[in-house]
Amino acid sequence: MSALRNYQNVIVGFIVAAGIAIGGFFISKTLYNAKVALNTAEAKGLAERRVQANRANWSISFAVKGKSRDEIPNLYRQAEAIQKRLTALLKESGFSDEEITLGIIDYGSRQYRNEDQVLTDEDHFLNGSISIETENVHAVAPARGIVNKLISEGISITNRTPKYSFTGLNAIKPDMLREATKNARIAANEFASNAGVEVGGIRTARQGSFFIRDAGSESSDSYKIEKDVRVVTTITFFLTD
Repeated sequence: MSALRNYQNVIVGFIVAAGIAIGGFFISKTLYNAKVALNTAEAKGLAERRVQANRANWSISFAVKGKSRDEIPNLYRQAEAIQKRLTALLKESGFSDEEITLGIIDYGSRQYRNEDQVLTDEDHFLNGSISIETENVHAVAPARGIVNKLISEGISITNRTPKYSFTGLNAIKPDMLREATKNARIAANEFASNAGVEVGGIRTARQGSFFIRDAGSESSDSYKIEKDVRVVTTITFFLTD
């Protein structure tokens, strides 16, 4: 019995010692983490660029209308003539064949009936479209003005608002990230000087998303040639005494 009791005491002692050791590990780990947290400072760095869109997408639609099916052949000739005229105006404005895409001329009809379902009137119409995708973004606005003059001739045209985009983000990303990091360090230095410490190396860094917005706008991103590109980085720096 004495031997058994001694064996049990040894086991209990081992468990207690292990518990103390494990507890000591977590306490030391917590103290280490707290020390690391106390010796760091988190700062955000902003970088902005004003750029110009390098691509524009613009579309024009047109329509011709008649009152009977017999007019359809003539309507089609009218639609083709408008399409050719628009194409010529676009080329005169500096756009190439590769930048101009002619849409299909579609046919549609609409019937009007009275309460007794008797046909009282009908419309037959053809709709066409032309789309332009170009890197010559500054040629779009003058060309839109020229196209709009066809309205005064009674031609039914819808001159849609062009969309401008900037596709050169990858080329400016490295410089913007360096600038954002530099600005984050400046902010950290301001904090450190007030605390009587110095900023050391980077512990962690988180890159925010790049945002492209129309110049002066917080929401739209496709209606102006001038764009603002912005990125914010969040960086944790080590602090030294």
